[in-house]
Amino acid sequence: MVFFFLTSGLFLGWSLGANDAANVFGSAVGTRMVRFKKAAVVASIFVIIGAVLQGAGASHTLGKLGNIDAIAGAFTVALAAALTVFYMTKFKLPVSTTQAIVGGIIGWNLYTGNPTDMNSLTKILTTWVAGPILGAVFSIILYYLFKLAVNKIKPHLLKLDAFLRMALIVVGAFGSYSLGANNIANVMGIFVSSVPLPEIDFFIFKLSGVQQLFLLGGIAISVGIFTYSRRIMEQVGGNIVHLSSEAALVVVLAQAMVLFIFSSQSLSDFSVSLGLPPIPLVPVSSSQVIVGSIIGIGILKGGREIKYGVLGEIAIGWVTTPVIAGLIAFFALFFMNNVFKLKVTQDSELINPFAKKEAPVDSLNREKPDTSIFTDAFQKQKEKIMIDTTNSVQLDSVIGTDKNK
Repeated sequence: MVFFFLTSGLFLGWSLGANDAANVFGSAVGTRMVRFKKAAVVASIFVIIGAVLQGAGASHTLGKLGNIDAIAGAFTVALAAALTVFYMTKFKLPVSTTQAIVGGIIGWNLYTGNPTDMNSLTKILTTWVAGPILGAVFSIILYYLFKLAVNKIKPHLLKLDAFLRMALIVVGAFGSYSLGANNIANVMGIFVSSVPLPEIDFFIFKLSGVQQLFLLGGIAISVGIFTYSRRIMEQVGGNIVHLSSEAALVVVLAQAMVLFIFSSQSLSDFSVSLGLPPIPLVPVSSSQVIVGSIIGIGILKGGREIKYGVLGEIAIGWVTTPVIAGLIAFFALFFMNNVFKLKVTQDSELINPFAKKEAPVDSLNREKPDTSIFTDAFQKQKEKIMIDTTNSVQLDSVIGTDKNK
């Protein structure tokens, strides 16, 4: 049964791989610098490594946003997010799994009456704005540095082409690692509280229960990359801005750097050691970051090549994703709770938010119930007890007289 409930998380992982792998290798595949099969193999390997080794950091923030403590509730929320991402993918929109799972968690909070932690929500919403901006800034800086290095070294075109192809694979591996480390929280983070798995000892290394969940999620992501990600790669790779091979390298590296920053505990601790505020470890929308990075390249080119129509369609997907996921989660939880009679939270056996609540009755003005029937019955029983007691006393008197004789 535990594995059955985990299937929605695996479905979400598959959807993430089908959609967000484009954020890592979309520009490389779109520019024909890297073949899709090679990109899929590299992305699959490193997304699993990143999920297992560094995925725990961002999952804590989602846990604070809404601590889903029942496995049926986690199953339903993950399913709502997965369905949202899947249908957005069918329309070739690079949507955010982060937005989908956040919308689903808020839907769970509304249904169960649990409070939404506004501090955690603020951190996540801030990254939705900061992510694309940082992506654009990093891509502009990296592009300038790359052009400066090329102009100084002046390599042969064939050597430059070979370098770019190899660099795209290396940077894509780093981007895949960062994607797994940051976004695995969207896939399996909500199951951490409700599915405590025992630690497994492989003698050489150990896998905690959380790492086992993240390993399963990473495998699901890799399956999604192989089976359904090509469509989105082509959309991101060439439909927003026509990218050169140099720009494609810069875009992937900028995206990977942003995701790595928001999932690295070491960088956050280093920031604190310098007297700076800690870096929030939150799941960042890789879709938003990669689009911001591509826009940064478009700005460098004067903004004339940016296809604002495609950009507008993507923006609509970003706005509607959390709303749709939240609504699906809310109604699916009602169905799961009241039709299948499954607990979606440990606080209550059954919740019906649509039930009409009766107004409280004023204790001073409420009408007193008719107790005359109970009063009459009590009086008759009292009279019977008195008669039985009198007869008993008389009988004892007679017996006592006979004994004295």
